[in-house]
Amino acid sequence: MTTFVLGPEGTFSHELALRLGVSEIELIPTIHGIFTAVAKGDGDGIVPIENSEAGGVGATLDGLLQYPVYITAEMYMPIHHHLSAKVPVEKLAKIFVHTQTHEQCSDQLEKLEVPIIHTSSNAASAVEMQKESTAGAVVPSFAVKLYHLPIIIEHIENNKDNVTRFVRISRNPYPKDNAEKCSVIIIPSTDRAGLLHDLLAVFAVRQINLTRIESRPSKRGIGQYIFFIDSEKKEGFSDAIQFLKTMTDIKELGCFSKIEVP
Repeated sequence: MTTFVLGPEGTFSHELALRLGVSEIELIPTIHGIFTAVAKGDGDGIVPIENSEAGGVGATLDGLLQYPVYITAEMYMPIHHHLSAKVPVEKLAKIFVHTQTHEQCSDQLEKLEVPIIHTSSNAASAVEMQKESTAGAVVPSFAVKLYHLPIIIEHIENNKDNVTRFVRISRNPYPKDNAEKCSVIIIPSTDRAGLLHDLLAVFAVRQINLTRIESRPSKRGIGQYIFFIDSEKKEGFSDAIQFLKTMTDIKELGCFSKIEVP
């Protein structure tokens, strides 16, 4: 089966797919494009969903809301970035950086005081940098090796323990019984005092531990939000979901397992 990942060659998503032993990889230039392909039933996708430094990945969260897909696995990968250039730092005219990478490396990049040009992926940064003799790029080790790039500053990330969580998305839910986590999107249709408290209490009274909760604008107007929630899968989860449906709209993203990255 084809697995769609963010391209071009050299992204963290591409590296992860190779490390997982995926044999049939198709590189897609945008996360939106990955969701589109998966929703059509053309294969599975691997997308970044959150980073320990920069937080949630907006394009992935939007895709989970908008497309008929499920989360069927999660993976965690340490993330390290390097500044690559063919000239010394003092001669840099610009630096190409992916938007999420910029957040993860903001401390050192701000100190350099070099204009930043945002790109669609870390691999795109590597490609663009090679077109200009005085340009630099923030890139992962995988892209450095792939494109034979020189490094002028190693480990430019803010946090040396930087980690990104990826998820596998599929047209159909996870088919096995060994799922460890479940994910839902809560989509409130009203706004009232105590609403979030009441929604979270549905899990609390059943002693279901929430492992992640993130709000995101609903795009229906300022001050209106939806909530992405991950929880442990345990007895009472199905009952909690059914009770939630009597209170608000929800989208079930399914239950899934963790895949260890070699």
